[in-house]
Amino acid sequence: MSTRANFDQNLKELKSMLLKMASKSEYAIKEAMIALINQDIEKAKHVIKADSEINELEHEINDKALLLIARESPVASDLRKINVALKVSSEVERMADMAVNIAKSAVHIGEEKHIKELVDIPNMMERALDMVAESITAYYSEDITIAKKCAEKDDEVDKMFGRLIQELLGYIPQNPSSTNQIIQLAFVCRFLERIADHSTNIAENVIYLVTGQRIDLNA
Repeated sequence: MSTRANFDQNLKELKSMLLKMASKSEYAIKEAMIALINQDIEKAKHVIKADSEINELEHEINDKALLLIARESPVASDLRKINVALKVSSEVERMADMAVNIAKSAVHIGEEKHIKELVDIPNMMERALDMVAESITAYYSEDITIAKKCAEKDDEVDKMFGRLIQELLGYIPQNPSSTNQIIQLAFVCRFLERIADHSTNIAENVIYLVTGQRIDLNA
C-alpha cells in the first residue's frame, strides 16, 4: 500500500471510530432521558458508569491522530482533517458528559413524584438529537449543506429552552417543597441546550474542514 493510500485508510478508520463514539453518546443521551422519565435509578447509574467507555474511545482517537501526524508527515489539508477529527471527538465527548449530567439529575430527583408529566423535555431532547445526527452525518460525508441545516435548528432548541425554563421556575412559588426537582429539571433543559450547541460546533468544524473558513453559525 502506498503512503497516500495508507494515510487515507487511517483517516477512514479515524472517522469510523468517531461514528462509533457518536453512536454511544446518542444512546447515552436517550438512556439518560428514559431513566429520568421512568425514574429508573439503576438505568441512570448505568449511564454514568458507561461514560468511561466513551472517554476511552476519545483517548484512542487522540492517540491515533497523533500517530498519524508523527508517522505520515501530512500536508496542510491532511492536517486540517486530523485537527477537525480531534475537535469533533472533543465535542462528542462533551455530549456524553451532558448525558451523564442528565442521569445525575435523575438520581437527584429519585422517586419523588414529578411535578408535571415530562413531555416537553423529551421533545427538546429529540430536537437536540436530530442536530447530533445531522452534524455527524455532515462530518462523515463532508457536506456543508447538511452542516448549515443542522445549525439552523439551534434557534428552535434555544427557544424551547427559554420557554421551559420560564415555565419550570413559575412552579416554584406554588410548590416550594418541589424546588429541588424543579431546579434539576431546569438543569436537564440546560444540558440539552448544550448538546445542541456542541452539534452546532461540529457543523462549524465541517464547514472549516471543507472550505478552510471558520464561521460562527450561532451568530
